[in-house]
Amino acid sequence: MDFETLTMSQEGALARITLNRPDAFNALNLKMALELREAVRHVEMDESVRALLLTGAGKAFCAGGDVASFHGALPMPEQLIKDIVLPMHDAIAIMTHMDKPVVVAINGVAAGAGMGLAMAPDIAIASEKAKFSMAYTGIAAAPDGSTTFYLPRLVGLRRALELTLENRVLSAQEAMEWGLANQVVPPEELEAAALERARKLAVGPTRALGMAKRLLHRSFESSLETQLMREGRGIASMGSTEDFAEGVTAFVEKRDPEFQGR
Repeated sequence: MDFETLTMSQEGALARITLNRPDAFNALNLKMALELREAVRHVEMDESVRALLLTGAGKAFCAGGDVASFHGALPMPEQLIKDIVLPMHDAIAIMTHMDKPVVVAINGVAAGAGMGLAMAPDIAIASEKAKFSMAYTGIAAAPDGSTTFYLPRLVGLRRALELTLENRVLSAQEAMEWGLANQVVPPEELEAAALERARKLAVGPTRALGMAKRLLHRSFESSLETQLMREGRGIASMGSTEDFAEGVTAFVEKRDPEFQGR
């Protein structure tokens, strides 16, 4: 697929989306928001894709919303902001809810909505040069991009308030210690580290991985009894999948399973 503001490729069962406005630090303008939604929706619908790797081109991962375009829309930027936010939020929701695991390689600054795009994926690998900042209130904006959903869940409410109200900038190491990243690697090792983890997920039992994602996300809104019920239904429903049959057969035969994502 051809895009103006991002690139998309596929290697086997792994799709890769790269935010590609490096001169603007991959800031989200209207075109990028629309194209990101289209690209992520394609990943969700394409049965040949079983995992997604998201990253950014150049020195930044994503610097957030395109403030220059907001300035150009003054004194009434509300409609432009809404037009950007809606497809961006759709893309984040699709990544969260689809069965296919999402790995993010955070190659540089993740600010504003870039924080949301860094937190929404399932596994986050960060370069030692990555920086994390909410940044919104620095321009008198309120947070968006799923940041108020994921940030308190990942770092706790008190730290989320500190990051949001004071716009503290976290280093990659601090981000990992606070729970925003799973792994931090030297910049030259980022691509290899992210690809290694994404490739493993791309050959995994996709439907079981998706069920696990849903159960974990819904646990925040559930009582113990409700979650136990969901778990029982979830594991029982996996029993009818081809991958479950392959998994238990491989276990009994003492060999590695070969999952097909079905």
